[in-house]
Amino acid sequence: MGCDGGTIPKRHELVKGPKKVEKVDKNAELAAKWKHCGLSQEKLRRPIVACELGRLYNKDAIIEYLLDKSAERPNAEAVTHIRGIKDIKELNLTDNPEWEGERRNAKGDRYEDIHCGMFICPVVGLEMNGKHRFCYLQTCGCVFSERALKEVKTEICHKCGDPFKEDDVVVLNGTKEEIDKLREKMEERRAKTKTKKSKKSKAVETVSTPAESIAVAGPSGSSQDTNASTVSATKRSIQDMQGKSEVFKSLFTTHSSAKRSKDQISNWVTHTPYHF
Repeated sequence: MGCDGGTIPKRHELVKGPKKVEKVDKNAELAAKWKHCGLSQEKLRRPIVACELGRLYNKDAIIEYLLDKSAERPNAEAVTHIRGIKDIKELNLTDNPEWEGERRNAKGDRYEDIHCGMFICPVVGLEMNGKHRFCYLQTCGCVFSERALKEVKTEICHKCGDPFKEDDVVVLNGTKEEIDKLREKMEERRAKTKTKKSKKSKAVETVSTPAESIAVAGPSGSSQDTNASTVSATKRSIQDMQGKSEVFKSLFTTHSSAKRSKDQISNWVTHTPYHF
């Protein structure tokens, strides 16, 4: 049973200790977040979108999720806050000229830099690979590095020129604390939109109530007066519409005013010229 030929086993070969927990490389994990979709785990490809929490997705993956939410997906919990297309924003990214794509190391005989990003900041030129913090604007979808927004302070987008505010800046792939803050802002924004919609619906209901209901609420004499005034107003409006329609019809040749009488119509005279 082993130990033949005078071999002396060591202690770690005889006594099995607890298994070592494999540590995940943080740099590789960050690079994966910036190069892979947060829902399908596939490589990012245009068009690329981002949610209100700053996560990156492939647009086709989000559309498939919205069409069929019951299907099983590897990371469906990360998109439960996305209710529709309005909850995502298509990003306006700047390509990295040094990015050669996957064809660069097709044979596997060359060094592949995992930190080489597909996109860069259009202002500073930093690569979007996880080493530097990047943000996007909810107004236009343009993506910049946080350093560029701090160094060149302005309320106009550096790329497209659209105006924006500080609340429109969303950090991409932020920390847990930053994601929690973004979630709070998202919930507050959605609560405000709900209150606005409820106020608009109430205003529409009050405007859509007919004048007859208002007349019934008052005394009998006042209700008759209001009914008479409404009838006269409707008659006037009908007459005005008829007058306008006659003016509009007179612009065409088929109208009676455009037709000529028999006296105004002249006979046609033909003349055949002869050339010698």
